[in-house]
Amino acid sequence: MIRPAVAAAALAALLAAPHRAPAATPDAPRAPAEALVRRLVAETAVAQLQRLDPAWPEPQRDCAGFIRFAYRSAYKKLDPARAAAGPFIDAAGQSAHFADAASLLAGTFAPMGRGEAARARLRSGDLVAFGREEEGGAPVHHLMLVVRPDDPAHGRTLVVYHPGEPGAAVRAGALDDLARDAPNAWRPVPENPFFLGFYRLKEWSP
Repeated sequence: MIRPAVAAAALAALLAAPHRAPAATPDAPRAPAEALVRRLVAETAVAQLQRLDPAWPEPQRDCAGFIRFAYRSAYKKLDPARAAAGPFIDAAGQSAHFADAASLLAGTFAPMGRGEAARARLRSGDLVAFGREEEGGAPVHHLMLVVRPDDPAHGRTLVVYHPGEPGAAVRAGALDDLARDAPNAWRPVPENPFFLGFYRLKEWSP
C-alpha cells in the first residue's frame, strides 16, 4: 500500500504538465476531450488515497464503485448531461448510474489485451481486471484503475483500487511491482489464468 506522502507525490506528478481545455466553439456541444476525462479520473482516484470523498456513498465503496465514482466525478465536471443520464452501460445495455464490475467490463469498457503490448499502451483511466469463481460457481471480479503520468519521468505507472471490504481504505501500488511481487493470482501477466486483461473505455478503443 502506498503511504500518504507517496500518494501526494503521485498527485503532484499528474499536475506537473497541465492540460488546456479545447477552445469553445459555437457548434453543438461536443464530448469532452479524452485527455481531460483521463486527467480528472486519475486526480479523483489519487485523492481517495489521502481522504475518502464524502460524496462517494459508503454502500458503493468497493472496486467497481471506485471506478464508477472516479468516472462519474469527471463527467459531472466535463459533461453534466452524460452524468445525469447515466454514464455507464448496465447488463441490459442501457445507460445507467450503476453497473457492477462484470457489467462495466461488458458494456462500458473494452478489452485491450493481456500482454506486454497492451500494458505498454496503458494510460490513466484504463483498468486492470481479474476474475475467478467462488465455490458455488458465482463469478467474482476485481478492478483496479491505472494512473500513469503523461511523462514517465514524473513517476511510475500505478494501480489504485478499493479492496472491497467494508470500511477499507483505497490502496495503490506500482504496476511493475504488482506484476513481479504480488501473489500469483493477482499478477497482471498472461500466465495468470485469473487475470482477465487490461480494459479501456469503449469510446476510446479502436
